[in-house]
Amino acid sequence: MGDQSPNVIIVGAGIGGLASALRLAHAGCAVTVLDMHDTPGGKMRTVPSEAGPVDAGPTVLTMRPVFEALFADVGEELGDHITLTPLETLARHYWDDGTRLDLSANLETSRDNVARAFGAKAAREFTNFSNRAKRLFDAFDSPMMQTQAPDQSAVTRQVMRNPKLIWDMAPHKSLAGLLKSSFGEPRLAQLFGRYATYVGGSPYASPAILALIWQAEAQGVWTVEGGMHRLAATIASRAKAHGAEIRSNIHVTRITRQNGKITGVQTIDRHYPADVVLFNGDPRALAKGLLGPVPQEAVGPASTEPRSLSAFVHAFAAIPQGAELAHHTVFFARDPQAEFGALARDEMPTDATLYLCAQDHGQVAPDAMQRFEIIMNGPPVPRDPQKEKPPCQTQIFNRFQDFGLSFSPTPGPEALTTPDGFNALFPASLGSLYGRSPHGLTAAFKRPTARTAVPGLYLCGGGTHPGAGVPMATLSARHAAAAIMSDHASTLTSRQTATRGGTSTGSAIAGPKRSLSSGL
Repeated sequence: MGDQSPNVIIVGAGIGGLASALRLAHAGCAVTVLDMHDTPGGKMRTVPSEAGPVDAGPTVLTMRPVFEALFADVGEELGDHITLTPLETLARHYWDDGTRLDLSANLETSRDNVARAFGAKAAREFTNFSNRAKRLFDAFDSPMMQTQAPDQSAVTRQVMRNPKLIWDMAPHKSLAGLLKSSFGEPRLAQLFGRYATYVGGSPYASPAILALIWQAEAQGVWTVEGGMHRLAATIASRAKAHGAEIRSNIHVTRITRQNGKITGVQTIDRHYPADVVLFNGDPRALAKGLLGPVPQEAVGPASTEPRSLSAFVHAFAAIPQGAELAHHTVFFARDPQAEFGALARDEMPTDATLYLCAQDHGQVAPDAMQRFEIIMNGPPVPRDPQKEKPPCQTQIFNRFQDFGLSFSPTPGPEALTTPDGFNALFPASLGSLYGRSPHGLTAAFKRPTARTAVPGLYLCGGGTHPGAGVPMATLSARHAAAAIMSDHASTLTSRQTATRGGTSTGSAIAGPKRSLSSGL
């Protein structure tokens, strides 16, 4: 390693930090990742169970080209390291009246299923909505997700080139408002309104443009052999193979600066020198001073407030009985307005939609011990402690009984992570799993970007642009790596023909940018 290569410290080993480490190490940087937890992965975590490690975070992979590009950019193939299996049924949905609807990876199959459940008119509306979601995704892929720093003027120019997008965007409507006008069947409006929760929002306050999330899922959903944590472990392994060092159980207490330049990070017992610090955590931790006074200048309050939703997450092993499950099964609340109204008041909803992931679906006998993750939306940790109420175990599992589903044994409170628990795992987050709230038409422009107001300090992860979720956090890593390499290009000159752990002669980001909407 030459003395001219920049020394990069990455604080946090979530998917953004790991993907950044892989790209930067391949590009010739000296990379050290410091993480406060036992294992890398961040929110892509597991908990032990009688049936083996259970995913207690993201459950499946979407937007596969993002990950293919990550590996291709470092001269490798995703399929050589990860086994992905496409889900034929994207999700199964149940309502109180016994209605069941499966959405499929095949759009025509989904349309036929909608027709059987709700009639021909609903099927036509579903097709129209799916087409709209695709147009939105294709239009805003490049000027939003693919760019390091989204620019409202660039988005405006995109819309001016295709004025019909204004109708698709429905800028004066919430997602719930758009869905109400798109579907005569309220259960379909409820179903697609749930997609706002994928980025931590309520459909009643999130902009209509979030309809494009359906297209991201409609393009395909894959399970990862060994669970989603295997993806994080694999990226960590490849980063190490390219020369990165990853250290666990390291608590960074301060980011340091001298004479206007970042000098590294301080832990409890030592100082790690660095030319560049990349923070892969909730940006609110910087704003609140958890890493000292220097990074408080990096992000403003509008970049981190208001907060997104949190969740009550059960992860356990049990034998299921009753309702026929898919890998993803959603059990809808009776009244979505009541659910999101409670969340808006910082209260745990008493009538909530429940998402269930059957991690071992199709791999074990139906009456065998299986691994499950259950997610119920929750508010972030309330500012008013009087609003914090202990979650009711019986409420959730009694609700499953309403749908004819039970688990043996019924998991206890030890299987549950609450918003307060997530706040402890991810300091200063208030338990918000998605960073800043997506509410409001311009929310996407308010997230912090890779470059900060502090030279030498960069950001990546789900709390930064382009947003929450595993693919978006991985894209944020690409943006951060590109910004770092661009800003420190002169120090990389000596490394253009010899990179650590590989033979590629180009930059890890130098290849042509691929649209996420292509090659699917």
